[in-house]
Amino acid sequence: MDPIKDIKKLAKKGLRPGGSPTRRGKKRVEFRLRINLWKVLIAFFLILFFAPFLVSVLEFQRTETKLDTSQALLDIKEGKVKEVLVQDSKLILTYKDDATKVTTKEGSESFAELLEKSEISPTSITYTVADQSLTKAVGEVLGILLPLILMAVFFFFIIRAQTKGAQDIFSFGRSRAKLFAKGKQDVTFDDVAGVDDAKKELEEIVDFLKNPAKYRKIGARTPKGVILFGPAGVGKTLLARAVAGQAGVPFFSMAGSEFMEMLVGVGASRVRDLFQNAKTSAPSIIFIDEIDAIGRQRGRGFVGGHDEREQTLNQILVEMDGFTPNDNVVVIAATNRGDLLDPALLRPGRFDRRVLLDMPDKEGRVAILKIHARGKKFGKGIDWERVADRTVGFSGADIENMLNEAAIYAARQDKSEINMSDVEEAATKVKLGPAKRKLQSREDKKITAYHEAGHAVVTHALPMMDPVHRISIVARGMSLGHTLIPPAADRTHETRSRMLQQITAMLGGRAAEKIVFDEMTSGASNDIEMATRLARAMVVDFGMSSLGTNFSGHAGES
Repeated sequence: MDPIKDIKKLAKKGLRPGGSPTRRGKKRVEFRLRINLWKVLIAFFLILFFAPFLVSVLEFQRTETKLDTSQALLDIKEGKVKEVLVQDSKLILTYKDDATKVTTKEGSESFAELLEKSEISPTSITYTVADQSLTKAVGEVLGILLPLILMAVFFFFIIRAQTKGAQDIFSFGRSRAKLFAKGKQDVTFDDVAGVDDAKKELEEIVDFLKNPAKYRKIGARTPKGVILFGPAGVGKTLLARAVAGQAGVPFFSMAGSEFMEMLVGVGASRVRDLFQNAKTSAPSIIFIDEIDAIGRQRGRGFVGGHDEREQTLNQILVEMDGFTPNDNVVVIAATNRGDLLDPALLRPGRFDRRVLLDMPDKEGRVAILKIHARGKKFGKGIDWERVADRTVGFSGADIENMLNEAAIYAARQDKSEINMSDVEEAATKVKLGPAKRKLQSREDKKITAYHEAGHAVVTHALPMMDPVHRISIVARGMSLGHTLIPPAADRTHETRSRMLQQITAMLGGRAAEKIVFDEMTSGASNDIEMATRLARAMVVDFGMSSLGTNFSGHAGES
């Protein structure tokens, strides 16, 4: 016997090894009891409701053997009837051949009087008069109680629904933040990679939450808030949860849009309730994701300065100003649109620290790959350094999605482990989209092949361009083919010469079409769009034209 398997079997049943129920088992039993109670109540009311119909059906079936009163008296007189059961006005005749027939009499006269009127001696037939007083009483009581019970149940549910609705109305102003209790947050700094500088900034927050007296002793003012800037998928939410897990404190998480409702004043009320709950659970962390939903600069809306969003923002500012040194509450916010935030939100004393999270470099991508590879079966030929080179520009979320797609791709092919080709296919899928088995004519395939070859040849001939990694005429996304040129290294700056070579490589496909077919196709539309966007950015944003740094707009403007 395997004791571990036995314990697992007991746990599935909600029992401890000794046989006593666990907390989950008790909840399961209570849930089953509630379900069984409802089943019993529903069955009871169904029986009460359908009982009259069942009785009517039975009565109808029995009236099929109904006999005329005159014929019944004649059969009694002729001695064909063995006994008679009298139930009020109903007469149930049992014949000597065990047949049963039913007839009726007038309710005002007794069965003996009926026999005497028909010149039949009452002693010539055996009959029994049933006492129907109890049955009548029960029927009358049920006839009165059944409608009352049904009405009581109906009004009970109506009142309950109204009470719940009233509670929902009064709960509009309550915070809807998700609470991760102390010790329940299993994410720590060991689960976060690629943002080492941000982790160092937040380690002091963790130390403050664990040892606040150390900072107050030397007169240091502990930070009230930290705001995380960065593009989507770089790990802002994960890092905030890691701070709570590392510090071992309660974690209140809420999105900025969850503060807003149609009712005026609800957002401000939810802010007050959230901060009050956090102070009660101190030391604690409040995390507001996508704070730009409520923290945008005031005075830019069409409604003016008194709309619901601005009231909610004002309440956040008031609550953060109201923190005392002993509150031990830290507010962490995240956004990918820091340029939209109100300056009052970012001043010292509110969000004291601003932490920028950027796309991970090669070392960070290797660390992220190893974290997300936990729990997955990879072959021995996996080269994480090569995968990191292949995923330049990928965020942490992109890398996690890529490894998950690789696992799905391997499982779809009934493989026992994930190999390098699965990871390559997954990386291409994440970057360019899934492959489409789109039917193309031979002529279209030929045009696509020469077009992509033109990109590859021009790229290879340009000295500043990165090496070509892959050429394909398999349709992905909106394109019929692709030439994959991943960056050979992480770059912070781009030179004017390299940008011009990028534009040249983008137009290599169109050049190949003109050389080979002496014709132009619509396949270069996306290349022309990207080249135009880059050229406009060089002139408008970077001031790289012959006119110098004079510009009058942004790259997104025509």
